[in-house]
Amino acid sequence: IETLAQLEAAARAGRVRELPGFGEKTERGILDSIATHHVARQRVQRQVAHQFAEPLVTYLQAMPGVDKVVVAGSYRRGKETVGDLDILATTHGESRVMEHFVHYDEVAQIISQGATRATVVLRSGLQVDLRVVEQHSFGAALHYFTGSKAHNIQLRRLGQQRGLKINEYGVFRRDGQWVGGDTEASVFESVGLPPIPPELREGRGEIEAAQAGRLPTLISLSNLAGDLHVHTLATDGHATIEEMARAAKAAGLSYLAITDHTRSLTVAHGLDEARLAQQLDEIDRLNEQLQGITILKGSEVEILEDGSLDLSEAILARLDLVIGGVHSQFHLSSRKQTLRILRAMNSRYFSILAHPSARLLGERQAIAVDMQQVIATAHQRGCYLELNSQPQRLDLTDVYSQSAKEQGVLICINSDGHSANDFALLEGGIEQARRGWLSKEDVLNTRPLKTLREALRATMG
Repeated sequence: IETLAQLEAAARAGRVRELPGFGEKTERGILDSIATHHVARQRVQRQVAHQFAEPLVTYLQAMPGVDKVVVAGSYRRGKETVGDLDILATTHGESRVMEHFVHYDEVAQIISQGATRATVVLRSGLQVDLRVVEQHSFGAALHYFTGSKAHNIQLRRLGQQRGLKINEYGVFRRDGQWVGGDTEASVFESVGLPPIPPELREGRGEIEAAQAGRLPTLISLSNLAGDLHVHTLATDGHATIEEMARAAKAAGLSYLAITDHTRSLTVAHGLDEARLAQQLDEIDRLNEQLQGITILKGSEVEILEDGSLDLSEAILARLDLVIGGVHSQFHLSSRKQTLRILRAMNSRYFSILAHPSARLLGERQAIAVDMQQVIATAHQRGCYLELNSQPQRLDLTDVYSQSAKEQGVLICINSDGHSANDFALLEGGIEQARRGWLSKEDVLNTRPLKTLREALRATMG
């Protein structure tokens, strides 16, 4: 076997399990991993797509005769991965935007080119569609190419109930008279709705919420007061405590928790209790010196296979917060994995469950865990769930974030930063939180420091 295709064929034929040291479970795991790999090749992380989308938008906007340029589709809805980019533009005069588009430096292949639409493939492999639409249809087109299929069907049905036809060209009466569509707001107004944020347009209750006046005021990056999960040179980070603190202050944050890994995670040079104690003393010294930023004492404590934490209560009691995380034994059954996490959450010293599903987008599937039980336990125990902003994690997912909100469980949006530049990743976490319907009030680390300390103390001991 020399290729992935050969390996997949052998596993599907049941030949892998016949090899010494292999079995049916291993064979099934190989097929699962290959399936994940195939999906990963079809879609890219939104942050990766962002690196190609924004320069392309800037390039198009600089073209004479181009007015508006917006990336629509799942990218605009803030989905964690995107399959391609849908770009809409409006122009005036004799714009040569299509020719300009297909001659972009990053274009590797031209799939099609017409007067109002062109499709290319970038060197990265990402497909991009550009559509030029009329000014009076821009809002309708932007709505149509942004919303999910389920969202768009629901909105069109509302239009039909009012004797209207809604499509990418506008809003029309039965006699064909145009009545709206120059802006997205006019599309929503035609069916008696307030504008619905792009991140919510998934057909998951947003239209009903809009009808009832219950759309949330979604969280924004400026609402975050601090970050409660970062690493330093002491384990697998790339900056000192002081460097991380100064970077957090520069990012507009007022507090920061240092949460290096613990001893069981040897691959990350996790801290034993003696090294952690030294780090806590260093944090005390830095808090006396630094102005405008407060460093909190934390630890990302390993959740062992039996659900116990790998540090003693004596050292945990010295911390401001304990983040428990799963970094091993990913293939336990749902029952064992769930019991493992629930036991950890019910430990005397436990504040936040880090990246609850332990997934890595395109690399590792989520662990088999009953997330509804985890959410219910967090509510009962009075602890919190993390939404990890690392682009390959973005975990909790949007669906479970919404479920946590509905059950009164606060979410903590953290960078899981490993370098001074990683606070920029918080924007991705905010995007995921918005998709989960989260408002400022639903997020733990929007609180001022005094209120935050009170909330953390309630979880410890």
